[in-house]
Amino acid sequence: MESLKGYKSLPFYIQSEIIYDFTVEFVKRYIDPKSRTKDQMEQAGRSGKQNIAEGYLQKSLGGRLKLLSVARGSLEELLNDYQDYLRQNEYELWEVNSAKARLVRALAYKSYKSYNDYKNFINSPEQAANSMVCLINQTNQLLDQKLRWLEEKFIKEGGFRENLFKKRMEFRGNSKI
Repeated sequence: MESLKGYKSLPFYIQSEIIYDFTVEFVKRYIDPKSRTKDQMEQAGRSGKQNIAEGYLQKSLGGRLKLLSVARGSLEELLNDYQDYLRQNEYELWEVNSAKARLVRALAYKSYKSYNDYKNFINSPEQAANSMVCLINQTNQLLDQKLRWLEEKFIKEGGFRENLFKKRMEFRGNSKI
């Protein structure tokens, strides 16, 4: 069960908010403001964050699964945009176990993390894009775990409508007595 703070306390939501805020700053600094890429990156970051929020407001487990999957897809799209940026600008894509990548990944394990923890990476386009590659990959792994868990729960317990129907049938059966 999630805490009383709801979805806003979930690590993948907190990280998606950081990704969105960082992306807004990244595109201001490094992407042509008239380009479609700017809009696409901002919207993918926003969609990742907003679909997590909307998914957690769903009564339906199926609805939650759907919206978290949309969030996951949006973050994957944004990940590809950052990787494209690195490739097209002939920047290095950090190796997974490089010291730089490990430094960025370690930030996600802080108890209280925010955009400010990642700000020092924004001043270099190469560091900025690579830091988001790291954080998006971590966030996607967390979302993948949550999606697998929700799918198992859905299989075992059924969906919202299915359970309402069962309750309705039980009510009808008990009301005839």
